[in-house]
Amino acid sequence: MKKVIQIILLIAIVVLGYYVWESIQKPIRFNREVKVREDATVARLIDIREAQVAYKDINGKYTGSFDTLIHFVKYDSFPITRKDYMPGWDPDNFSEKEGIKRGLVKISVTKKSVLDSLFGKEYPVDRLRYIPFTDNSEFVMGAGEVMTGSKVAVKVFEVYALYDTLLKGLDEQLIINYIYEREKITKFPGIKVGSLTEATNNAGNWEK
Repeated sequence: MKKVIQIILLIAIVVLGYYVWESIQKPIRFNREVKVREDATVARLIDIREAQVAYKDINGKYTGSFDTLIHFVKYDSFPITRKDYMPGWDPDNFSEKEGIKRGLVKISVTKKSVLDSLFGKEYPVDRLRYIPFTDNSEFVMGAGEVMTGSKVAVKVFEVYALYDTLLKGLDEQLIINYIYEREKITKFPGIKVGSLTEATNNAGNWEK
């Protein structure tokens, strides 16, 4: 009988030890996975921001459509201006404008692919719209215009992924706890860049 009790106690100790160990390891695994997903999402948002800034440079505004943004990156080009100064050109004697008129300054314009300029030919631009580590869930993106306090109209855009989507599949209670903590810091239940209500410098909320 004593032997049976000892075996039962041993099993109980092992089981209890496992649950203690698991209670410690579960948040560690969760935090590790959160960091992996957040880092990948931030990297994707930075790429989207670069594409949006390039789009605005050429079109004078941001876009709220991933179809439009991806098409722009894949098929549009940046104009590149080159100036060649001919023999006889002297900036002390002529302005550049006068030099152009006299044929002493030659202006040529070439184009370079937006895709090559920003990311390189092998970049999977069609994946730009998707949140990493999800079943092809898309970022939410919008663009518009806000009026500053000095009555200046400023073009803006916003792109975000909610933690409910980004962390789907992980422990639900730990997700709830994590969202609560992050909202206290960033005032937003996810990762985002830009704003549709403030004339920001397109900062991401992970940069604050």
